[in-house]
Amino acid sequence: MSQDNSQNFQRTSPARVGRMLAIMLGVCLIGGIIFFSMWDYWISEPPHVISVMAGDVDHSGPAEATGITITQNLSFLESADFRSLTFNALKDEPGVNPTIEMSVGDKIVFDVVNDGMSFHAFGVTKDTEGFAGIIPGSEIAAPTNPLKPGESGTSEFIAGEEGTYYYICTVPGHRDQGMVGEIVVSGSSGPAVAAAPTGVSHEFELDFIESADFRTLAFNALPGEEGNNPQIIVNSGDEVTITTNNAGMSFHAFGVVSNPDDFNSVIFDSAIAAATNPLKPGESGSTTFTAGAPGTYHYICTVPGHALQGMIGEFIVE
Repeated sequence: MSQDNSQNFQRTSPARVGRMLAIMLGVCLIGGIIFFSMWDYWISEPPHVISVMAGDVDHSGPAEATGITITQNLSFLESADFRSLTFNALKDEPGVNPTIEMSVGDKIVFDVVNDGMSFHAFGVTKDTEGFAGIIPGSEIAAPTNPLKPGESGTSEFIAGEEGTYYYICTVPGHRDQGMVGEIVVSGSSGPAVAAAPTGVSHEFELDFIESADFRTLAFNALPGEEGNNPQIIVNSGDEVTITTNNAGMSFHAFGVVSNPDDFNSVIFDSAIAAATNPLKPGESGSTTFTAGAPGTYHYICTVPGHALQGMIGEFIVE
């Protein structure tokens, strides 16, 4: 009796193969769309609030500012062949990439304009090469949303430690082509000294408000509206009373800070509530303190992330 040693092989049809390939192609296309739609996220740095909470080193914002402000005007320039990119003057010309000298605690205000034909962005870094490590608050525009020709912007930088910093164009490759200048920071000349009490009193009222989508937070009025984040100016030694009202739907707290990127740097005993025990919607609070050493400070919502969303204003002590 003979045995049948033949084997059965299962074969798929061309139609089934086509469907399988279509599914695989669809998965690849959807994955690619999701990846590139989030391109700005993949190339961005973590929010600064996360680094502060994690205890990362922050080279900006000393505990005590000197009250000295330096204004630096910078222009993005390009050579005719676009091979050389510089600030203020072309390569080998007087004034190219000026070196800035300052002391710990001094503040630089950068006024930057794009006088070139390409796109540019600005920032200060401690890194000796590359375009990463930009110190929060020093940015103007970004590589993903740069300044177009003719556009301008301003930013601030307060050095928290001695050393050499660099102002650069943060568009990849532009630093290597020459858009870089040095900021040399020497030891502090000493903090500004607070005046004796003057006997003058001021009262300010600030409301915490939010946009309908909760993406924009502000004091008193939303950006573009009259009264948004009003600037407060007092003299050293003046008595200041600030009352805050939570007119929003989220939780908020208040403080005058020496470093606007550090919600823990509250000064002058100016805190109202706290991130761990904030004002609930409808609640209010008040604080009275004496304005200390002259300088430019900021008042913020001290709940992590809220200053980054817009709850920040200048508090200037003269």
